[in-house]
Amino acid sequence: MKDTFKIEVAEGIPSTLPPKVERDHTISHAPRRKNILTKSEEKLAIRNALRYFPNHWHGILAPEFLQELRDYGRIYMYRFRPQYTMHARPIADYPALSMQAAAIMLMIQNNLDPAVAQHPHELITYGGNGAVFQNWAQYRLTMQYLSQMTDEQTLHLYSGHPMGLFPSSKDAPRAVVTNGMMIPNYSKPDDWERFNALGVTQYGQMTAGSYMYIGPQGIVHGTTITVMNAFRKHLAVNDTVQGKVFLTSGLGGMSGAQPKAGNIAGCITVCAEINPDAARKRHEQGWVDRLIVSIRELVKQVKWAMEEKEIVSFAYVGNIVEVWETFDRENIHITVGSDQTSLHNPWSGGYYPMGLTFDEANVLLASDPDKFKQCVRKSLVRHVDAINKHVSKGTYFFDYGNAFLLESSRAGAAVWNDKKDQFRYPSYVQDILGPMCFDYGFGPFRWVCTSGRASDLKKSDEIAMTVLEDLLAEAPLEIQQQLRDNIQWIKEADKNRLVVGSQARILYADSIGRIAIAKAFNEAVKTGLFEGPIVLGRDHHDVSGTDSPYRETSNIYDGSQYTADMAMHNVIGDSFRGATWISIHNGGGVGWGEVINGGFGLLLDGSDEAVVRLEKMLFFDVNNGIARRAWARNKEANQALDRAMERNAKLQVTRAHLVDEQIIEQLFDVKE
Repeated sequence: MKDTFKIEVAEGIPSTLPPKVERDHTISHAPRRKNILTKSEEKLAIRNALRYFPNHWHGILAPEFLQELRDYGRIYMYRFRPQYTMHARPIADYPALSMQAAAIMLMIQNNLDPAVAQHPHELITYGGNGAVFQNWAQYRLTMQYLSQMTDEQTLHLYSGHPMGLFPSSKDAPRAVVTNGMMIPNYSKPDDWERFNALGVTQYGQMTAGSYMYIGPQGIVHGTTITVMNAFRKHLAVNDTVQGKVFLTSGLGGMSGAQPKAGNIAGCITVCAEINPDAARKRHEQGWVDRLIVSIRELVKQVKWAMEEKEIVSFAYVGNIVEVWETFDRENIHITVGSDQTSLHNPWSGGYYPMGLTFDEANVLLASDPDKFKQCVRKSLVRHVDAINKHVSKGTYFFDYGNAFLLESSRAGAAVWNDKKDQFRYPSYVQDILGPMCFDYGFGPFRWVCTSGRASDLKKSDEIAMTVLEDLLAEAPLEIQQQLRDNIQWIKEADKNRLVVGSQARILYADSIGRIAIAKAFNEAVKTGLFEGPIVLGRDHHDVSGTDSPYRETSNIYDGSQYTADMAMHNVIGDSFRGATWISIHNGGGVGWGEVINGGFGLLLDGSDEAVVRLEKMLFFDVNNGIARRAWARNKEANQALDRAMERNAKLQVTRAHLVDEQIIEQLFDVKE
């Protein structure tokens, strides 16, 4: 079977036309996209799709691709979906001349594993439209190129399309990935739909199009930190989280981490999910404790859990607006509330309006997109009204960076403060992750054991815990709580059953921690303690990787939160400091046109060269963002920058001189 897999991967586009296949209705599929193309544009989309295949197939494939385009709004090329099982295999099972290329192949397959991916047959990993590739021809060609690649070549990918292998050097990245990089004047919602349907661009989300998604675990650590600190900010010093309710929504992609995070934090989590398949999937995977389809039963069980101070998570199959409104009538106190539905993608299945079933909404989305948009906007107004009622009773609500408040404001919902210059609710980055983590350099560092063995992952947990405990002993006071939280996290990671797909782990760490852990891992590969190399990466949702004014950079107040220099420098800087692959995307988390984000992958193969790479690259990858945050006058970032410059004399950064605010105010107090 291994040899058959290797042959099929190396073949790329098959020499014999595969038989036509029916759509598999046993798995979750992407919502039908609206038909936005003119007749001439439909012709162009077919031409674009057919160029992947020999001419003698065109007569057969052309009507088939047109049917896909009209039925689903995209050409996915279902006929060419491989029949082998899609999952991350041990790295030695891949046909490759370069171990670095094999690592990329492993990560691509993990992103498309049905246990990991939201809509695997449409090559969508999460977020409703976060794509690895646009179609199956792109997947096949990419895997073929990677099987042929040497360590002196680089594969360049344009929004899923493998442009080809280009000569480079051993020190260069093995892959350079871009997604959705539109010319600014052609970056409106209908533009994205049109050019995606034409097959010339795609929305790569964050870790979908950069091959670094590791299932809901990838966000669960950050979600746990966020939920824990949301309760800490809200509760009295002597109060506890036990018996307190955290209400939110979304279980489809990254949002699926929320109930698990709530359990780890020790609260009662209620998470509404309109898609029954998504809710069942998370329940079957053990990410949520109880599946409930009746609002009356939900009320009954939540009240009981509050009385018993039970640590439990509920998945309610229904609309989140119904839950907010019902809990208001039933006087169920919500201590912490948020929302993680994909409002970066509100018109294509990212948010389902109140008053329509899941199936009804999907039909309306495709048949009458303007009416669907009206329904979403009405629902958002109602949604916010219900939240505001709970907040008036003492609920702490925060925006989860999914464009909830942004899109609600566009709908006319009551989300503004009294001055109408800011949202009345903070984003979780403004209130929690920004000042407590990102400004100090802490972010979602992650690794994958390419052996595929759980024993390697367990060893990696132990190594990481030892490193963090050693760092805690010498850490300054301002980051000791972060280190304690992370030590507690890694101690309990195995028993919390976080793995979906590859044997992977996520752990918030600063550059000191990341470098120390990575060096220890590389040594373990070298000595044979691990049975295979380690792939390092991170979520783009990090210290330096993303410029996003409503999320990652929302706690930057010098006006530069609307610029994207940091993310661009991050990915370019990583590229010549040792990254195995790099990616830069337009969009991710909060939506196409709202954010630029970059990521990387780095293979630790036990070599001395890997040590040089990790030290240079990880140091820059974090401190690039700290320097920018310090220049924006963030106090915590200035403290972190002081430490970084003490550790490395080669780091020289332009420092901000702080102005006495009285000088500024006096300028404007003068009456003209």
